[in-house]
Amino acid sequence: MRLSVIGCGYLGAVHAAAMAELGHEVVGIDVDAAKIALLTNGTPPFFEPGLAEVLTSAMGSGRLRFSTDIADAAGSAVHFIAVGTPQKPGSHAADMRYVDAAVDALLPHLAPGNLVVGKSTVPVGTATRLAGVITAGSDAHLAWNPEFLREGYAVADTVAPDRLVYGVPAGEAGERATALLNEVYAAALAANTPLVVTDYATAELVKVSANAFLATKISFINAMAEIAEVTGADVTQLADAIGFDERIGRKFLGAGVGFGGGCLPKDIRAFTARAEELGRGESVAFLKEVDKINLRRRQRVVDLTVEALGSNLHTSKVAVLGLSFKPHSDDVRDSPALDVAVQLHGLGADVVATDPQAIENARVRHPQLSYDESLEKTLHGADVVVLVTEWPEFRTLDPVWVASHVRTRIVVDARNSYDPAAWRAAGWTYYGLGRP
Repeated sequence: MRLSVIGCGYLGAVHAAAMAELGHEVVGIDVDAAKIALLTNGTPPFFEPGLAEVLTSAMGSGRLRFSTDIADAAGSAVHFIAVGTPQKPGSHAADMRYVDAAVDALLPHLAPGNLVVGKSTVPVGTATRLAGVITAGSDAHLAWNPEFLREGYAVADTVAPDRLVYGVPAGEAGERATALLNEVYAAALAANTPLVVTDYATAELVKVSANAFLATKISFINAMAEIAEVTGADVTQLADAIGFDERIGRKFLGAGVGFGGGCLPKDIRAFTARAEELGRGESVAFLKEVDKINLRRRQRVVDLTVEALGSNLHTSKVAVLGLSFKPHSDDVRDSPALDVAVQLHGLGADVVATDPQAIENARVRHPQLSYDESLEKTLHGADVVVLVTEWPEFRTLDPVWVASHVRTRIVVDARNSYDPAAWRAAGWTYYGLGRP
């Protein structure tokens, strides 16, 4: 099929490359000329494992191209909207400017029978509103097909998704939309990927509900970590014990510094804002507490570090391991790791931070920090080591080896990734979250 992808950020670039790799003819469109130039040269504008290889393969096949001209979308049967929906300045609500602008720009280039497919995470009710705009301005129709990508696994999640959701209009238009999307996702459907065909509102709610549930699960175990810290309990053993209950499960019960990134925090805030607009703010009022718990854990890591150093904070070197909000990503948006580093620097510590991929993105946002690509140099002479992003190379560090580089053997394990007994046996003072 001929497809267009409007918006070539994280979601759009991955979607465009993956669709071309699956055999479709794809044009990716974005107003950012520098981003399009990189993609045209086969260079991803951000780090995502496997994307460079898929991008190179798809470009080499001749099935993928990129453009800054929305007119190049003409001739495609299906048009994916994959632009960002950031948080509005001064508000928790989602900023819909970019989605609206993409639809308005696309309207003159739609042909009868075309399908516009929303993939951006939007407030419930957006699809119904946009469907009216599209049907009034053309003979095309709208479907909503939420994405469920995990940064670090986005290529695999696009090529082989764990489920597909179509939000389609009623009647013949919905049948037509479903048939077109079935063609787009023929490979996934042939592999028996679960499919839910539903209405617009349900499709929109699926994504924000999933994010709200995951955020709640993370903040729940972090709330238990807060209780563990004042009772002497071990939250990791607690999580293991309750995780054996198949109704609960162990995934996302890792207590630590909490979640971040460009999706989870802003999505739960936007969901809360939209619920309040609908007069049902009380239904998701708990998400405000979920957000507060999450932010408190960042402060707890800072407090533990200050406690460990005491009056020596202003003369101490702090080695911060990690800057991205999660491993296998260079994304520093709302990153707990970067937040911790910035706060410690602001308190007067000599902070040196390292990360396998995110240093340049962090430097753009916070040039006042010191960064080093070398793990050894970051550790050299440190008075405390703070693990905040659980990259494999950080998570598997040998405490004896680390001890040979630092000045003082103090570690703050903000992800509860280390074995406290092994580090203490190597002479370290160990601080975890919710652990004795």
